[in-house]
Amino acid sequence: MGKKHKTVVTHLEMLSEPRLPPCPRPLGKYALMRAENPPVHFYRYLYDSVGRDYVWVNRKRLSNEALSDIIHHPEVAIYVLYCGGVPAGYFELDFRSMPRAEISFLGLMPEHIGSGIGSFILREAILTAWAHGPERLIIQTCTLDHPRALPLYQRMGFTPYAQEEVELEEVD
Repeated sequence: MGKKHKTVVTHLEMLSEPRLPPCPRPLGKYALMRAENPPVHFYRYLYDSVGRDYVWVNRKRLSNEALSDIIHHPEVAIYVLYCGGVPAGYFELDFRSMPRAEISFLGLMPEHIGSGIGSFILREAILTAWAHGPERLIIQTCTLDHPRALPLYQRMGFTPYAQEEVELEEVD
């Protein structure tokens, strides 16, 4: 049995495409690329590297087959931000419940926390999601996530609509 963590999950929504202010781009060479049919092991690397310090566990519980079914679904899009040729962060968009779209996961590699690219990657995720024409865009965060996540989501135009307390169990 893994360590258990109580957390408060905040569900946020955006009901119309926001007018986002420009934000600084990553310094040096960077590229934001869609990962087309990424290998499961590469996805697990991204998920674990970004989420390890924030108790991301849901995808760790999935078998390779179940995870593959999600990440290779034609209505799921994964984008990786590369800085200096290496992954700096990623986001995952889920369009399977349109007209509701979801930013399922978004985060930075630990070495890029505090570099200022969090607002850049979130802005790109929002713009990419709205380009698909949803009526509603949702995202969630919890008290185990980085403390700047919730304020950043709200600055970018998301509004909280629900909260719930949950208990998460770490997965080895």
